[in-house]
Amino acid sequence: MSTKRPRVLVLVCSTRPGALGPAVGTWLTETLAPSALTLDVDLAPLALGDLQLPFLDEEEHPSTGVYHHEHTRRWSAIVDEADGFVVVTPEYNYGMPATLKNALDYLGPEWAWKPVGFVSYGHTSAGTRAVQHAKQVMTTLRLVPLGSTVAIRIADAMREGRLQPGTHLEAAAEGLLAELVRVAHALAPLRERGRVNAVAGPVAGSYARRLAPDDAPEVTVLQRCCWTEEAVANSTLAIPALHESPHQVRAWLADWQATGLWRDGRLLGMVRTRRSGEDLHVGRLAVVPDLRGRGLGRWLLRMAESAGQGCRRIVLSTGAASSRNLALYESQGYAPLREKADDGVVHLAKAVPA
Repeated sequence: MSTKRPRVLVLVCSTRPGALGPAVGTWLTETLAPSALTLDVDLAPLALGDLQLPFLDEEEHPSTGVYHHEHTRRWSAIVDEADGFVVVTPEYNYGMPATLKNALDYLGPEWAWKPVGFVSYGHTSAGTRAVQHAKQVMTTLRLVPLGSTVAIRIADAMREGRLQPGTHLEAAAEGLLAELVRVAHALAPLRERGRVNAVAGPVAGSYARRLAPDDAPEVTVLQRCCWTEEAVANSTLAIPALHESPHQVRAWLADWQATGLWRDGRLLGMVRTRRSGEDLHVGRLAVVPDLRGRGLGRWLLRMAESAGQGCRRIVLSTGAASSRNLALYESQGYAPLREKADDGVVHLAKAVPA
């Protein structure tokens, strides 16, 4: 699971001229700024009116992700980048504003498995009926509403014509953000499985995707775990993977094509590839110790080899005393390279089928 900073979109829903919504949104983002810093999260305020979304005008069903209009593609990108939402909404006639319903209906997969919290405002009910109305729609889109809410009764929050909610509402807003961030982290594996570039893995519930620089902490831990055994087997600590810092791992993740196998936010295995001339170099093949012997290494190796189209051969290396690795590679058709010999290291290669 990537360790990138979560991005929380703060949606101000009312578009009525002179509406209280912008003031509530400003109060909320200013109140939450210190908490956002502590929680390591980015707050991104957005007024739905600024999007200028017409009433839904896409021909295709939102679940297809096929969008013909620029305003839809722009809205899709904004929502897709978000890890969670805080909706600032009034209550209109016992329900949410039409602007919010319309914005929700435009999209499909972009909403799935992301938490949503509510800051409502109104008179008698403080906007809570709008929240209940919105939840019915949002759960259908697989958004996950929080238990924590902030409900502002306008008569109690206005002082001399200005919005001045009390400290109890500030505390409620801080609690809402803390809960939203926890849930966003917990739901991250479900969101990743739904990525377009994620493919099903070899064990139940697993999926593979390209590793990014933000995955450096998990990759560093996996390397320390897996190459300790290699160090013992080969009686040497001179193994780069054992000593790389997260910063160094981040650097090579930007340079190599690396694939990670995940399940429930845990990195189960990885492999990396890079082309050099007519050769495809494969390295850092690793599987967590408790799942070895279940075919994960072979599966990852095949994934790596699939990048070899157009190359003459695939080249890899391992420790001379790494019997398990050597047995795997030889079973997959690799043979030692006689022209390339290093002390304690075996280099192997196999031809890429024409």
